[in-house]
Amino acid sequence: MHLKKRLFNRIPVVIFIIAVQVSWIAFMLMKLTALFWPISFSLQVISIIAILVIINRRDNPAYKLAWVIPILAFPILGGLLYLVIGGKKPARKMRRSLNQSWERMVGFLSQDTTVFDEMAVLDKTAHGQVHYLWNSATFPVYRNTKTKYYRNGEEMYPDMLEALCSAKHYIFMEYFIIEPGTMWDGILAILKEKARMGVDVRLIYDDLGCLNKLPYGYKEELSKYGIKCEVFNSVRLLFTTVINYRDHRKILVVDGCIGFTGGINLADEYINVISPFGYWKDAGVRLKGEAVYSLTIMFLTTWFSLRRDDEDISMFKPCFDPKICSDHDGYVQPYCDSPLDEEYVAENVYLNIINMATRYVYLYTPYLIIDNELMTSLCLAARRGVDVRIMTPGIPDKKLVFFATQSCYLQLIEAGVKIYEFTPGFLHAKCSVCDDKIATVGTANLDYRSLYLNFECGVYFYGSSVVMALKKDFLDTLEKCIRIDGQAMQHKLPVRLAQSILRLFAPML
Repeated sequence: MHLKKRLFNRIPVVIFIIAVQVSWIAFMLMKLTALFWPISFSLQVISIIAILVIINRRDNPAYKLAWVIPILAFPILGGLLYLVIGGKKPARKMRRSLNQSWERMVGFLSQDTTVFDEMAVLDKTAHGQVHYLWNSATFPVYRNTKTKYYRNGEEMYPDMLEALCSAKHYIFMEYFIIEPGTMWDGILAILKEKARMGVDVRLIYDDLGCLNKLPYGYKEELSKYGIKCEVFNSVRLLFTTVINYRDHRKILVVDGCIGFTGGINLADEYINVISPFGYWKDAGVRLKGEAVYSLTIMFLTTWFSLRRDDEDISMFKPCFDPKICSDHDGYVQPYCDSPLDEEYVAENVYLNIINMATRYVYLYTPYLIIDNELMTSLCLAARRGVDVRIMTPGIPDKKLVFFATQSCYLQLIEAGVKIYEFTPGFLHAKCSVCDDKIATVGTANLDYRSLYLNFECGVYFYGSSVVMALKKDFLDTLEKCIRIDGQAMQHKLPVRLAQSILRLFAPML
């Protein structure tokens, strides 16, 4: 497997072919525009049209500005470049298949009005968030669910294996990154055995996320073992927006009764078997009970967009004994976010939590590249006396993105936000905890790509043991961090200029 992976690593091939295409187009345009003025005029008209399209889109102003400036700077090539790689409109086939799949699945989600009304009486502010997720994303809040928080991948991995071993009916897995090694090999051995025993095993992985991890044709290799597999948004070699519309979710569902999600992918760094960037700090959650059904629906929505199967969806909803589920752990509301609509669910969840905080809000994020709305909310929260703390990595996995992250520090620090960097290594968790009542654990980073361009998921908790477990984890992890001093962020002019330029183009990172 490892030899095959090395032999068929697609990244160099993809980069080479795209570079050849871009170079060829640039060369031809330069020649043609020099010889024929109508071509130059037409390209400039395209650029003007592109700017008008960008301005009139119901989109984040920062994303618009990041494209308008290069188009104005390079009017001959800018508009064409935007049409090829910058447009946020996905392929018609993807949009159509996902919309059709969602329309098929959404009817299977229903809200227990008793639970919904309980939340309204218990906490009107928190109920507003619950109401938003039901009204805008159609994901219900559940009560009969037990929860467990994991501080890292090595804590969660044994429970994932135990859950997989317990599977009797089906296993659903949807991941951004899968890489052969200790973690994936341990999981794959169980999947093969379960498929041999007749368990329905299904896997979705993102093609870009696994581009340099899995060999070409891995889907067919898994099918030999009875594992059904689909590849999300396959990387094409001809003029494609390969970095947009990625499936960044991490979902594991076993028999509709047990579900896992969070920041943990299926590769060895996530359980600290290897350490490419020091210690890998992550977070995840396990759900047991009714709330798992929302994770099941998320997976099946993606699955049926990739494979047209006429299956009875109702068979994937397990029946729970009320006596077993009566020992619930607060209120649990899984949710997902799609870049195909204009409802930015993941960002709005963060905004609502920050805006409702009265005592404190703590945030884990590997990347901090935020828009004006999030920046304003964080600064206002700090100025009204809320203890706002944000933790980012001390050792970056992407240096340019880390430089962009640090460019946001000074404005936040000056408003009273406390910024910490995790010095032992890379922090990959994406969590929030607020006022000892509310927490979220999911896959969405505080950056443009997660909040606007990727498919993401998360879980909203109220009154759950996850809340205090996450708070304790955050405070314990603070002891391994350094607090960033605003004076240290007062860089010299060349650095400030570079950071300003980088922040301008941050939506493209």
